[in-house]
Amino acid sequence: MTSHIDPYVDEGQLKAYATYVQEKLGDKVQAVEVAVKEITLACGKTHILDVLRFLRDDKKSQFKILLSINGVDWPEEEERFEVVYHLLSVAQNLRVRVKTRVAEGDGVKTAVPLFSSANWYERETFDMYGVVFEEHPDLRRILTDYGFEGYP
Repeated sequence: MTSHIDPYVDEGQLKAYATYVQEKLGDKVQAVEVAVKEITLACGKTHILDVLRFLRDDKKSQFKILLSINGVDWPEEEERFEVVYHLLSVAQNLRVRVKTRVAEGDGVKTAVPLFSSANWYERETFDMYGVVFEEHPDLRRILTDYGFEGYP
């Protein structure tokens, strides 16, 4: 496998890279999926910062850009909320999606120390879903009124 991953590579090359990531991260990653020319990693909330840090700092990865953080609501699930991070590696010309689950009223560590752009994305996810980002430097509403009760 070459060190540069082209967006038009075959799925075999993406799977090889996904296997590399899974081997490096071990039990910090619960699942790896390759679909639509992207890799999706699932991890427990206690490992989210370790996974994001690895993806940012590893020489074969170099995911230096956090594109977004989104929330997904699965009302019937025990861990109701999924927090989804989308990263881009310009050096590798590759995107990766990292998912973690949290229960209602539970939280996940902030990614602001790793990616400054996480600040606004985490505030938006907090405001819309009520997911608390622990140790966030300024976790307050961003889209709804400060007096608004509940989460849209």
